[in-house]
Amino acid sequence: MVLLSHAQKQRLWAPIPLRTAIYEALLRKKKSLTDAELYKATKEVYGREVDFSEFMKELMKLEIEGLVHVFGEKKHRRRIELCEGEKKGRASPKWG
Repeated sequence: MVLLSHAQKQRLWAPIPLRTAIYEALLRKKKSLTDAELYKATKEVYGREVDFSEFMKELMKLEIEGLVHVFGEKKHRRRIELCEGEKKGRASPKWG
């Protein structure tokens, strides 16, 4: 029988998908955020520590699905905002 540490269990059993936490953080702020601001807000929604590279992968998936726009501002700084349809609540996300 294999026993998992608390940290290992936390990674396995997330209460909500990370993608959903990112999306909800943007919906709550209702404005564009830098990647650092969104990362901090996502950790608050998600309720646990998030690896930044994992956060960026999920953010890229949201951009590919057309739910968010990511704009490069400076060398290592991005601005993220919801697409227009998402701000008005017309489009529904496709999770899966």
